[in-house]
Amino acid sequence: MLAAMSASPLPSRSPDDACARSSGDACPGALRLHRADDGALARIRIPGGVLTPRQADALGRAAERFGDGELHLTSRGNVQLRGLGPDCGAELAGLLDAAGLLPSPRHERVRNVVATPLSGLDALGAADVRPWLTGLDRLLCGSNRATALSGRFLFALDDGRGDVDALGADLTLLGDGDGSALLRIGDDDAVLRIPSPDGPLAALTAAEAFLDSAGDTGAWRVKDLPDAKAAALPREVVRRLRQADIAVAPDRRPRPVEALPPAPGTVPGSHRGTTLSVGVPLGRLDPAQWRLLSSAGELRLTPWRGVVVTGIASDRADSLLSDLSGAGLITGPGSPWAGVGACIGRPGCAKSLADVRAEAGAAVGPSGRLPVYWSGCERRCGHPHGEWIDVVATPGGHRISHVRGDLAGAVATVQDDPVVLAAAVAAARGSASRTD
Repeated sequence: MLAAMSASPLPSRSPDDACARSSGDACPGALRLHRADDGALARIRIPGGVLTPRQADALGRAAERFGDGELHLTSRGNVQLRGLGPDCGAELAGLLDAAGLLPSPRHERVRNVVATPLSGLDALGAADVRPWLTGLDRLLCGSNRATALSGRFLFALDDGRGDVDALGADLTLLGDGDGSALLRIGDDDAVLRIPSPDGPLAALTAAEAFLDSAGDTGAWRVKDLPDAKAAALPREVVRRLRQADIAVAPDRRPRPVEALPPAPGTVPGSHRGTTLSVGVPLGRLDPAQWRLLSSAGELRLTPWRGVVVTGIASDRADSLLSDLSGAGLITGPGSPWAGVGACIGRPGCAKSLADVRAEAGAAVGPSGRLPVYWSGCERRCGHPHGEWIDVVATPGGHRISHVRGDLAGAVATVQDDPVVLAAAVAAARGSASRTD
């Protein structure tokens, strides 16, 4: 059993991370491929995770034609194609461009936007973020200054329910009950209240202010700014918003510590046909699973490596749900795969110390309240936000801890034996659930 939460900071990410500031912004994109042990990797940004059936079909064809056939969902609702051939770049770009997935080659790596997946589909949000999403993406792709944003800078559009506000974005737009919008800069509880229609322009204005503030500090994200610059940034954003004739007033809204993804199954209260929420074990979809999803309707990829399918005819929903379940996807409560995630691990990543996806599969057991995430090295690529059970492969075994925010509980290190490892992870997950 793991000890109670302590004030121990999480280990820092490795300085030789693929996106480390010391070596320049090398984050992969659709046009800048990353060389991995299993071939080249392309990361296709999909703002808000929204894909039309035509775009989803194009991604499936690209995966089968150029890569390993699978689509790998990321913690930002994007898609990675792996196992790509070394010379496929031009053909891949042409296919994506024809499908409308590359509206601006100069901006393709900065279109990092997560959005509430169920916004506009049920009655739980205070705003429909879809107009913000289209407006922000249009403004981003039209801004020369925005091309200087790093591939890690993140926008979040939250309809007020608090789900993507909990993901630690650099800039977050929140719907509010009075019809206005709130702009959060970094992790600050202080927010700026603005007219809702001005939300996209306010977000872009704040991003450009961040770039000017970052200057030559090497800061890629708001949290990387030196303290003095971080403290001055909100004031500069207010000045620029008023200069742009956007009404702005200070307010407060604590950032949620934890937000759960949409529950798997039929989404209650949907008013745009039937909507289904589906979980994807380890975020990996094979060609048959992807075809089943992409032929069903518009897709919204979630930051929790799931998929929301919209606009399904009511007389088809039950049979589709059954087909998706039969294909190995998560379609209801109680799945042992719920909340289980992992980085790519061996053999795809040279830095990984273990085949963590196989280990996660071998350790799957009763679901728990907290997610559990397996990482092949200290970088912990793609780990969740908020609270989770952290399992990290190390040279001496696997380190297991209960993480909340940026703090980790007492660490337990266990040997690599699959039975021992599975038991330790189950105990950590169960212990965390009992003590909350």
